[in-house]
Amino acid sequence: MIPAFFRSMSGRVFLILFIGVIAAAALVLTLAAYTQREMISQIRARHAAERVEQLVLTLEASPAASRGALAEIAQRFGARVDFADTHDIRGFVPDEEFAAVLAKTLGASRMITAYEREGLDCPVRPGPTLSDSKRTRCRTVFLTLNDGAEVRMDVAMPADSTLPPFRKDFLPYLLVFVLCVGVLAVLVALMSTRPLRKMAQAAHALGLDIERDPLPENRGPTEVRDAASAFNSMQLRIRNYIQERTHMLAAIAHDLQTPLTRLRLRLEKVADEELRDKLIADLSTTQGMVKEGLELARSQDAQEAFELLDVDSLIASLCCDAEEAGMEVTHSSHVGVSIMARPTALRRCLLNLIDNAVKYGQFAHVAAKREGDKVVVSVVDGGPGIPDEQMEAVFQPFYRLETSRSREFGGTGLGLTIARNIAEKHRGTLKLRNVRAGGLGLEVSLTLSVV
Repeated sequence: MIPAFFRSMSGRVFLILFIGVIAAAALVLTLAAYTQREMISQIRARHAAERVEQLVLTLEASPAASRGALAEIAQRFGARVDFADTHDIRGFVPDEEFAAVLAKTLGASRMITAYEREGLDCPVRPGPTLSDSKRTRCRTVFLTLNDGAEVRMDVAMPADSTLPPFRKDFLPYLLVFVLCVGVLAVLVALMSTRPLRKMAQAAHALGLDIERDPLPENRGPTEVRDAASAFNSMQLRIRNYIQERTHMLAAIAHDLQTPLTRLRLRLEKVADEELRDKLIADLSTTQGMVKEGLELARSQDAQEAFELLDVDSLIASLCCDAEEAGMEVTHSSHVGVSIMARPTALRRCLLNLIDNAVKYGQFAHVAAKREGDKVVVSVVDGGPGIPDEQMEAVFQPFYRLETSRSREFGGTGLGLTIARNIAEKHRGTLKLRNVRAGGLGLEVSLTLSVV
């Protein structure tokens, strides 16, 4: 089910939205993290500059003899002051930006050099210490006091704080965010593809019933309304085309009945008996084809209304009529279900199946069984069956087998075509299967939906 969802339009819209929102959120979060890091760095630089300024002002305001004691006090607060520095800090790049901040605060006349470095000799701020001392960082400043004394100051820098993406409580928030985005993406995907699903359902229903109700044209955005209008126009054109073709075929078949009847009456006056019988036989075949053509036209016309039919009663009635007509027909149906169907059309469908079974297989046995929400009506005969490779070909109009079920039996080749047309109008299926067991030949199964 999940692979099928991601192959659908809804699944693809969901993936685009979900991945797009997650990627956008990740980009925004990354930019925010870098911005926050930059702001924190600037705040720390200003704070360090203020500490250096306070130390410098304090030292300059104190006698030279007291500066050593002040340096020891500053050591306790993460700042080391050295008046006779001999440490080498080569290898570090001067921090000109921090030096400029100090020069602006203390005066540009001072000689100020600043570095940002890390090492074991950096002072440590009071409070929790880092487990890895090599990561101790500080700012080292070389400058001169107002009396010309040179001094070096090492001011401890606070440890880097964990940014929001790496906090311990980040994972729960991330899960909630992803869940919310997923729900939103699913809702948007379903809402955006709903018109497509409705149109697909309408197209499928159109193939089963050309007379179905048109799609509403006053709902949804402009594109959906335009698509619905185009679909309804297409349905109307197809319906008109089918009706014109059906009426034309029905008119031709109907108009041929009168001249054929007159022709039959005149053939009865032919003196040569043998010739008369041959001509009447040919005429009967032609009349049968015309009649079947008319039935084919009617099978494509879906104007008859649906009614509730009892399956058992329908089968019993058809089989009784067939027996009275001299056919060898039996039935066994006790499903006790009803279906919605067009009565005349469905009777024609089953009669064609029974007629074919008796004509080609000597007898017909009609049975019905229920399979879930479906009812399957089967008609079995005692004939030789149909070659497997021609199971679908026999449903084509005017197609007749040249083997066991041959022209010697007569017929027009429209019986199964008409039966399948009627089955499809009822949203059912018609299938053939060779039994080849117990003296049976071909089984025709008509599957319909139960009410």
